[in-house]
Amino acid sequence: MSLARVHNFSVSLDGFATGEGLSLDAPFGHAGQRLHGWMFDTRFWHDMVGRPGGSTGVDHAFALQFDPGIGAEIMGAGKFGHPGWHEDPEWKGWWGPNPPFHTPTFVLTHHTRPSIEMEGGTTFHFLDTEPAKALETARDAAGGKDVRIGGGPTVIRDFLAAGLIDHLHVVVVPILLGRGVRLWEGLEDLEKDYRVESVSSPSGVTHVTFTRAGL
Repeated sequence: MSLARVHNFSVSLDGFATGEGLSLDAPFGHAGQRLHGWMFDTRFWHDMVGRPGGSTGVDHAFALQFDPGIGAEIMGAGKFGHPGWHEDPEWKGWWGPNPPFHTPTFVLTHHTRPSIEMEGGTTFHFLDTEPAKALETARDAAGGKDVRIGGGPTVIRDFLAAGLIDHLHVVVVPILLGRGVRLWEGLEDLEKDYRVESVSSPSGVTHVTFTRAGL
């Protein structure tokens, strides 16, 4: 069976994966871009946005695991758009005409709409269903490859609580946000089901991986 994987998911030292006050002008609320600066400095990111250079160390090596073997993605409504995006029939996500997913991408939302085919192989499908059913649908579309659970924090937390995540890569960023949406709420003893490893980076972040026991 294909795996359900999370990659490059950043949290603050106090466990917040996004800030408070999300809007069209502030996709991560008061956190701004501080949770993701480690990635923006990598060659992985520079290549994605068509810029030269970028670091090639630990952060780059982890970031590179985002794509290989992925055949579909699941994301939440809060990742796909700003609060109220469902009221804008022209909204097609944050990423322009060629989003970086290049696979069938399933958006979990109570406000479904017809699928949207984008450039580069990404097609957004909109589902109002529970995590297990969404994963079953995404696996069917993935053609035997793995499914990436892309976030945000509420979606990843729900999939973890349901025991559906096989590999989780969390990047602990040395900032304190104080408010927003926490990743770990209600997930006591989660580590018992996983092999946990961590690697510190010169950038100041710590990469923590949770791999289901037996994989």
